[in-house]
Amino acid sequence: MSGVDFSDPAVIASLAAALEAAGVDGIDIEQGTHKVRIVVERGGPGGVSQVDASQPAPATAEACFVAAPIAGFFCSGHPASVVPPFQLPREVVSGDTLAFVRIGPVLLPVRAPKTGVLTRFVAENGSLVGYGDPLFAIEPSP
Repeated sequence: MSGVDFSDPAVIASLAAALEAAGVDGIDIEQGTHKVRIVVERGGPGGVSQVDASQPAPATAEACFVAAPIAGFFCSGHPASVVPPFQLPREVVSGDTLAFVRIGPVLLPVRAPKTGVLTRFVAENGSLVGYGDPLFAIEPSP
């Protein structure tokens, strides 16, 4: 375990500045029984990338793939959650936490960039994903 004191305001401020500079919206850190969540508020949720030519095309021109905000292991739900994973398709609202990317004990939430229908997962639960890899597809609501 790390000797970092996450109750120190200077440490939290430093982490928040690093997250903002990296374009990351938030981070969950668990250290034993202690938990810290830092959320960077912006004008809108991040972590979204339109599909490039090397990725599979979305079903419609308005659909988008939500991309991994950082490299790590994809978690389709919170690892400590007792709630079963949701069924697809699923209506989502902009800003909803849809999944997480885990790096060691750190969980980064992946949020819905827009309101629509989550139609499919591209990444498999527990798989290693790289920065910008597509995780799931959101299509406009009918």
